[in-house]
Amino acid sequence: MAYRAVNTLDAMVGYRSARYLRFGWAAARMDDVANWIPARVTAALTAACAPLVTGTGPVSVLNVVRRDGGRHPSPNAGRCEAAFAAALGVCLGGTNVYGGVTETRPDLGDGRAPEPEDIRRAVLLSRAVTVSATALAVLIALLTGG
Repeated sequence: MAYRAVNTLDAMVGYRSARYLRFGWAAARMDDVANWIPARVTAALTAACAPLVTGTGPVSVLNVVRRDGGRHPSPNAGRCEAAFAAALGVCLGGTNVYGGVTETRPDLGDGRAPEPEDIRRAVLLSRAVTVSATALAVLIALLTGG
């Protein structure tokens, strides 16, 4: 419940505005701390699942995560996005528009631009990572008696 509260608080006020400057900053940092380990576990699971779904080697995925993961504005999202970019053989990033504001993000990965067929592969990879994360959580619960 505490994690969900932190995540919701960040979504509601975790952005910079005159109204929420101090409180929003704290909410965003708490969310960053809460997601530090899960983001890195997700990147590792993506590397582990990549050979099964896309044929990409886990070492090459982890190398891209190490190189590009910290280039993203989010201390956590960059790791996951870099892992998926490497696993799918695409380059993510570039110019995006969020709420009418244009942002240019650094490129993550070395591959080609994404194509519509990559959506299907990304969904399969996401499902594999989800199953792996669930299995890992169950294993940890069984080993710790939780």
